[in-house]
Amino acid sequence: MIKIFARTIPHSCHRFETCGDYWEEGYADREVRASELGDEDMEFCILIHEMIEQHLCLKRGIPEETIKSFDEEFERNRVEGNTDEPGHSLNAPYRREHVFSEKIEMQIAEELGVNWQEYTDRVNAL
Repeated sequence: MIKIFARTIPHSCHRFETCGDYWEEGYADREVRASELGDEDMEFCILIHEMIEQHLCLKRGIPEETIKSFDEEFERNRVEGNTDEPGHSLNAPYRREHVFSEKIEMQIAEELGVNWQEYTDRVNAL
């Protein structure tokens, strides 16, 4: 049995600099968080992305701590003006999973009538 607890939180309450995060709590309990954006559909898109990415990483044996460490290092070395997500990096240990999740996220956004550029701008403004 899988139990997923997903919710939005103030951006400043994440474990590190990100708009979406996930981890496991105990056996088969998954936690997923997304930054509050003031738009339920946009927040849902982040949560869907994170749930898909997490499941793929678990199935493929990519530890959450490896992902978190990579993301933190990426953010520490971020060049000003670079708005790329860590998962887009060619060095990301979860790049394939991130890119696939983003494809689904984009489809969900389109189905909900979310303007992708407005959504991206709002996330990048966090």
